[in-house]
Amino acid sequence: MTKINQIFINLPVKDLNRSIEFFTKVGFTFNAQFTDENATCMIIGENMFAMLLTEKYFSTFITKPIADAKKATEVITALSVSSRDEVESIIEKAFAAGGKQYKDPIDYGWMYNRNFEDLDGHQWEIFYMDMSAMPTE
Repeated sequence: MTKINQIFINLPVKDLNRSIEFFTKVGFTFNAQFTDENATCMIIGENMFAMLLTEKYFSTFITKPIADAKKATEVITALSVSSRDEVESIIEKAFAAGGKQYKDPIDYGWMYNRNFEDLDGHQWEIFYMDMSAMPTE
């Protein structure tokens, strides 16, 4: 089995400082060692990071055009947290910072999921799962 040590999600952003301000309000922190005028490293969790790259800098890594996340979805970044309350806390911070909901919350009882679209249109899902309550059938 392949074992991955870390994950770095790379996302293009139109205004890096605006994105840093948004995600700071949501509750994330950044690694200054990997931050300059072109990019920042947002710390999602242990060994989990999102590189927010200016569109100009992001384009140096690709050969296809950058997708407009406000018009099309290429990826949904789903983040698991420790409780339903933590889901609510993160979502409310995202909304207060200018994020918006893109679909209704999902509540299966054992799994609870809410979502937000960030300022650049990237979609994020925050969810809590109680595996002990997961149906067996």
